[in-house]
Amino acid sequence: MPLRPARCYKELKKPPYTRREYIDGVPPPKITKFVMGNPNGEYDVKLELVSLEMAQIRHNALEAGRVITHKYLSKNVGEDKYVFIIRQYPHHVLRENKMMAFAGADRLQDGMRQAFGKPIGTAARVQFGSVIAEVRIRKEYIEQAKEALRRLRSKLGINARVIISELSK
Repeated sequence: MPLRPARCYKELKKPPYTRREYIDGVPPPKITKFVMGNPNGEYDVKLELVSLEMAQIRHNALEAGRVITHKYLSKNVGEDKYVFIIRQYPHHVLRENKMMAFAGADRLQDGMRQAFGKPIGTAARVQFGSVIAEVRIRKEYIEQAKEALRRLRSKLGINARVIISELSK
């Protein structure tokens, strides 16, 4: 069965569902690495992608954004000239009450109202003003970092803003 669109899981409607020790069959998060690049380098500027709304970001959206951002930065800046950090971890377990969705299914299945559902994935819950991702880089590559975070923002499907700040030495 294909994935439902992200808008189905974006809102914070219910309390967090995070206790994995009580939940059977939770798929692992698709996101594999949270720190990429060179964490030991000397950097001048920090760019943060900050959420402008309360929402849930699915783990596959975080992974897609991580891949495209890392690929853009490593191609245009160089692997050892930045550090890229994903700050949110997908703790919240998403549930779905799967229904048959083919021709004639309306006669076979009406479903049960407010059914609990089975785990289908995980999501990170972000609040207004929370940092989703961060790039530390030298001043001469600031435009490439802005473009990389813009590409990340397009994958997440929420309103976010890039904030630039100087790193103290």
